[in-house]
Amino acid sequence: MNIELRFFANFREAVGQKEIGWAVDDGATVGSVLHDVEAEYPEVDIFDEDGEVREFLSIMKNGRDITYIEGPDTPLDDDDTISVFPPVAGG
Repeated sequence: MNIELRFFANFREAVGQKEIGWAVDDGATVGSVLHDVEAEYPEVDIFDEDGEVREFLSIMKNGRDITYIEGPDTPLDDDDTISVFPPVAGG
């Protein structure tokens, strides 16, 4: 299967581009792909020391926050898009 990964702000800087095509095995999940991304790009810091997605990060599958699907265990389908957003602050 092929998916698209999109990175924003400091994640884009760490990866060196906004979008990446990524080949995944059948049965891949959002979490398994993001662990692979961390292994490929050490400056990308998505998971904490307990293996949980860092607090305040927004991870979307096809525009929907994975928190409201199955979290990191959210399954992937061919042509899905995962977007990774850093914490946003402002006022």
